[in-house]
Amino acid sequence: MALEQQELASVNVTTAKDTTALTGVDTENLPKLLPASQPENQWQQISDKVSQFLEQFPDYFNRFLAAYTLPLISLGIVLAAVVTLKVVIALLDAINDLPLLEPTFEVIGIVYSSWFAFRYLIKASTRQELTAEIDSIKAQILG
Repeated sequence: MALEQQELASVNVTTAKDTTALTGVDTENLPKLLPASQPENQWQQISDKVSQFLEQFPDYFNRFLAAYTLPLISLGIVLAAVVTLKVVIALLDAINDLPLLEPTFEVIGIVYSSWFAFRYLIKASTRQELTAEIDSIKAQILG
């Protein structure tokens, strides 16, 4: 109780010669700063841990690759397909912006669609021929 009733002296912060912050207070229980050589030891410990990790990194990486080879290959294929699709779309968009090529490609598409319809879709015999061709292509692809 006596410690609570003790009054602390005010500190004038503007003058440099008043350096005691608290008078009449026991300073033994206050936390102390680490010695100057301690941060070098901490940096040394951190650098040791980093160098140890870098030494073991090839083993970690090899174990990771061994465990996740198939998912990484699948991810690579998907990313390659996405990039290829974006490049093809950008290329077609660039070709479409050329003044005379867009209508020319439209006419070519209309002519080919008309030829395909007349060649394969009008008669039943030609439809059966188309079905046979599709089945043979499926057999070649699927085995």
